[in-house]
Amino acid sequence: MRIGIDYTVAVKQRAGIGRITRELVRALAEIDHENEYLLVQARGTEEDKSLPPNFSTLALPLSERMATLIWQRLNLPVPIDLLTGRLDLFHSPDFTLPPALRARTLVTVHDLSFLRVPDCFPDGLLRYLKAAVPRAVRRADHVIADSHNTRRDVMTLLGAPGSKVTVIHCGVEPRFRRMTDAADDRTLTTVRRKYDLPDQFILSVGTIQPRKNFARLVEAFGILDSQFAIRNLHLVIAGGKGWLYDGVLNKVKASGLESRVHLIGFVNDADLPALYNLSRLFAFPSLYEGFGLPPLEAMACGTPVVCSKASSLPEVVGDAALTVDPLDVTELAEAMRRAIEDESLRSSLVQRGLVRAAQFTWSKAAEELLKVYLHVTKGLT
Repeated sequence: MRIGIDYTVAVKQRAGIGRITRELVRALAEIDHENEYLLVQARGTEEDKSLPPNFSTLALPLSERMATLIWQRLNLPVPIDLLTGRLDLFHSPDFTLPPALRARTLVTVHDLSFLRVPDCFPDGLLRYLKAAVPRAVRRADHVIADSHNTRRDVMTLLGAPGSKVTVIHCGVEPRFRRMTDAADDRTLTTVRRKYDLPDQFILSVGTIQPRKNFARLVEAFGILDSQFAIRNLHLVIAGGKGWLYDGVLNKVKASGLESRVHLIGFVNDADLPALYNLSRLFAFPSLYEGFGLPPLEAMACGTPVVCSKASSLPEVVGDAALTVDPLDVTELAEAMRRAIEDESLRSSLVQRGLVRAAQFTWSKAAEELLKVYLHVTKGLT
């Protein structure tokens, strides 16, 4: 088969969907040496030269902005395989999908947060997603969802039949592990200095935007100080500014704890394992996630996790984290207190977390993706 994959997000975005796409393609490259893969990307993006000979790159004569305008904003009927040449299958791993002439099509929908928590999105982005994502699901021959929760949402909110939607869970890279040897110590020291990290801190990771619920996390951290007298800890939030983030900044200022709440901005992807290892606790109170990789990555690094019980997160963390109502600040604070002070509970969370994280691998995800490719193209070869 000749399989096209929209690889633009993989070379444009270091974290999030970009990293998911890169890891899936790299895992595919390890298990499939027979099919031909064409990584299709917008003009001006850098080519990934680390893949084997059956993976090639095609730069479209369109910038990312122009491609979005033509296929999503204006919805012009320009088939992707008119630009790529013959394809048996075209897979878009980032919510939206161009039309195709003869190729079968597959789209990955990571979440439907824009329908579940629309107040967390600026108006322009909300209008765009409400138009482009349902159209992609209708247009696609098949849909991949990151979780059973997202699959249910795609069926319930977008009317897709269950037979059209397959769940493929994300994986945890081997680099997310407990760092214990001498070389690791040097890395940990370097990362601590690089981001000027305090000795003891609670960590959260994510783009600063309302869906991540950082304002309530800051409020819960204040309760640790005011009601539980835990004053030797800091709160570190690692993530770039997204949208509608003023509420978080204002909450930090109003907390009176500005010296102990650190917004360190976007963190280099390579530094994340050390960041998880250095933290005393990982907190992830998100209002909605299609999957939620950071809690699993923290678990793989041996860090206890307190996590929201909304959307897909219970499906991901199982019994290996303390889960809370993300709207209940007191419950969040109490769970963090327990995970910080109860050494027996901490030990149990660490052990359960290591076991849980080991169940999610990119090789398993790639094997399941290849089965979907074969299913969607059945009868073509």
